[in-house]
Amino acid sequence: MAASGRKKSTTGVTAARRPEVRLPPLVPWDGDGLEPDGDYDGVRFDGTDLTDASGRGARFMDCALDGCALDRAELARARFIEAVLTGVRGVGTDLAEASLRDVEVVDARLGGVQLHGAVLERVVVRGGKIDYLNLRKARLKDVVFEGCVLSEPDFGDAHLVRVEFRDCVLKRADFSSARMESVDLRTVAELDIARGVDRLAGAVISPVQLMELAPAFAAQIGVRVEA
Repeated sequence: MAASGRKKSTTGVTAARRPEVRLPPLVPWDGDGLEPDGDYDGVRFDGTDLTDASGRGARFMDCALDGCALDRAELARARFIEAVLTGVRGVGTDLAEASLRDVEVVDARLGGVQLHGAVLERVVVRGGKIDYLNLRKARLKDVVFEGCVLSEPDFGDAHLVRVEFRDCVLKRADFSSARMESVDLRTVAELDIARGVDRLAGAVISPVQLMELAPAFAAQIGVRVEA
């Protein structure tokens, strides 16, 4: 894996380092479900039904998951290293305290994903829609959300470093107690912050977004705006 170099814009925001995953020739997975603490190296899961699978603590290295069902899959504390997840779908996937490093998630359709306490480093989430994404107390470093819809994502108490939201939709986002360093929100197509507007220190927004968020900023400091 070779990550692209970081660039600094004129605003002083350092761009995220994106993963450049190059998978080796993969072996098709022909097993039945997953195993706790299992070791999956160089495997392709193609349309595999992993509903209710128990892979807690498993390691996925140089793997591809294509069109897999992840409903209620238990993957807490799992590790994904140089992996590509394409078209995965499911509700209630448990990835609490998981580790994702050099990972691409493409066109996912997920709901109620539990990633609280997780560590994401050099991760791209491109396209698709994720509802009720729980990233409370997670650590995100060099993460890009691109062209996706995040409905009611929870970043409460998370630490975001070099995180970019590009051409995506954020609906009812919760940034309560979050910490931000070089977070780029300028190209968000729809920026709707339900809680935590006071935690945007360390982020950069556009002039238009500033005007849209002005009522929330005023309310935060107790200013009344009247004609």
